[in-house]
Amino acid sequence: MDIFLSKAVLDFFIAFGIVLGGAMLGGIGAVVSLQPPTDTMVEIADRIKIWALAAAVGGTIDPMRVIESNMLGGNLSPAIKQILYLVFAFLGAHMGSELVKWVCGK
Repeated sequence: MDIFLSKAVLDFFIAFGIVLGGAMLGGIGAVVSLQPPTDTMVEIADRIKIWALAAAVGGTIDPMRVIESNMLGGNLSPAIKQILYLVFAFLGAHMGSELVKWVCGK
């Protein structure tokens, strides 16, 4: 259980960091290109969420294959773990997006 929890927390913070970092660097790019940074940051945070989720769980479709093969084979434990990894990564990406919206006043 210790390995599962550490990977879940890691997935959460990877997704959180991708959204937060991408929005912040996008805001810097908006300032350089003379665009409103807060609008750009909120837009980037919303658009990058799905990519943060994919990157946090490994960057490929392999987690979906693990879920499919284990569900069809009757092994529910590995499939449930993969689903929970996806949930933790989604929560991290969503919290990063909400933090950007909060900081930008949206």
